[in-house]
Amino acid sequence: MKRITYAGETVLTSDEVATALVELTAALAKRGLAEAVVIPIVTASGRLDRSAELVVGMGNDVLAVPDDQEGEEPDFSAEAKTLRDHIGSVTPNRSKAVPVESAEPGTSFNEFDLDLGDMGGLKPL
Repeated sequence: MKRITYAGETVLTSDEVATALVELTAALAKRGLAEAVVIPIVTASGRLDRSAELVVGMGNDVLAVPDDQEGEEPDFSAEAKTLRDHIGSVTPNRSKAVPVESAEPGTSFNEFDLDLGDMGGLKPL
């Protein structure tokens, strides 16, 4: 498990959630954004049905460090997946580029009219 430090407080969560939270924070910060998120936490008494609400991204520091808690790590994989999916919506997907068909060999580009004289009141630099 990992301990998340945020705004002077710490909470305990799974390694998977902590990693996804740090990655989401970095992705948002790269774009100058910040968003509110909810993460599952383990309380001091061992309860697994609690959560923490925090703002991550630009201007918000998140630190995740290993914690030597006894016992089995909770299964917060669904919540971690939600955070990872959100990273995908923040990060540009380069695979969305549409390929441009290339011209056949020997194609002439002389057919294009590049007369820019009709651009009105533009003045040369």
